[in-house]
Amino acid sequence: MTLPNGFVRLDPARSDVEANDSAQAPRPLYLIHRDHLAAWRERQTPALAQWLLAHGFDASPGSMLTLPGRDGGFAGAVLGIGDPLDPFAYAHAPSVLPPGAWRLDAAIEDAALRALHLGWGLGAYRYTRYRQAPRAPAQLAVEALDAETADLLRACTRVRDMINTPTEDMGPEQLEAIAREIAQAHGARFRSIVGDDLLAQNFPAIHAVGRASHRAPRLLRLDWGDEAHPHVTLVGKGVCFDTGGLDIKPADGMRNMKKDMGGAAHALALAELVMARKLPLRLTLLVPAVENSIGPNAFRPGEVIATRKGVSVEIDNTDAEGRVILCDALALAAEDKPEWLIDFATLTGAARIALGPDLPALYANDEALAQGWLDAGLETRDPLWRMPLWRPYLRYLTSNIADLANGGPSRMAGSVTAALYLERFVPAEQKWAHLDVYSWNDNDRPGRPAGGEAQGLRAVYALLKRRAGRAD
Repeated sequence: MTLPNGFVRLDPARSDVEANDSAQAPRPLYLIHRDHLAAWRERQTPALAQWLLAHGFDASPGSMLTLPGRDGGFAGAVLGIGDPLDPFAYAHAPSVLPPGAWRLDAAIEDAALRALHLGWGLGAYRYTRYRQAPRAPAQLAVEALDAETADLLRACTRVRDMINTPTEDMGPEQLEAIAREIAQAHGARFRSIVGDDLLAQNFPAIHAVGRASHRAPRLLRLDWGDEAHPHVTLVGKGVCFDTGGLDIKPADGMRNMKKDMGGAAHALALAELVMARKLPLRLTLLVPAVENSIGPNAFRPGEVIATRKGVSVEIDNTDAEGRVILCDALALAAEDKPEWLIDFATLTGAARIALGPDLPALYANDEALAQGWLDAGLETRDPLWRMPLWRPYLRYLTSNIADLANGGPSRMAGSVTAALYLERFVPAEQKWAHLDVYSWNDNDRPGRPAGGEAQGLRAVYALLKRRAGRAD
């Protein structure tokens, strides 16, 4: 197996060779929690203990100190970590350690080792399609990388890469190419419905949003797995760029709208992960892929559009387009009556106002599904927060001429009303969860570089793994 960026194969025969003796020999790395620092320091030589004290090293999370070696070189380094099961406790290492190879000085338990490997890989991530990284990340020397951890890392970086790619290279047709490639790699069935065929096959809402772009709107579908296994359907919002439509966004609001396909990136990466791990599930993936553009035939505020479910929708605001394309996809998904229907969408700025950039907003009409995802988030250190489907707020989506409006004049409960809009297209008996994700880091943090981000992905994978009977 080819190792991901940030890793190098450990040669056991050279693992304890002094770094000063060979540029190729990995240096020792000590992982220290603040609670254990005093005891560890007492076991070191007086000179090294004094070095730690002189530099004020307190093993606080995110800290690092190199240890002096012969002839001015490094004898190793000590890394301050927090929660040993949190991948991001280690994610600063590739950036703060001097370049070169590093090896663990002592064995750690399997769960912590998996967290370390995942966090190191996330910290070593660089998006390099258009330029080289300013510096190479420090490398962790490993004898092998757990296959599941490698697949999880690959899924997270798949999300980041897709979101970071500008729309010119990540439009609806590129989303289709990625989905088709994933399907072919795992023996899944794939089809797409493109352009006016959306109207012929009763997906009028997707067509209405995407019709103004020179790149045809489409609905992507992937099916995989055994009919005898539990059926899970994933839906991802694939707005490859969002101008806001005729209700055009201001410049600062439009600047990062290449990320408005973040929901599709999550759904595609999760589907690929499920298939790579061969979970005993029957999987369906649906991605409505469009650009919300401005043109002579752009959909307009005040017009009424049809939907697959037969619910008429008055367009209050063309910048509330994500829910409009999702409603057709959710209606199709529910027709197959999966056990679980899960959607991901960069749906509302209101969710960010409520919870900030790091906590995705979870909505669900089933208590067990919601609690299972929340519990998995705590276990995997991939947190999310449940928000209420407060149905009295449907009054904010009232239309005088259609069954429903896609928005309204009130600024109240914007994330809740968006989720309620989606729920209108999901049968009451269908178990459904919706994750409103930001999919973005506004600035650089250890393991979380500015740009696209996977959120809630590791948690929902753990949930699906448990449902598939893979609790190990």
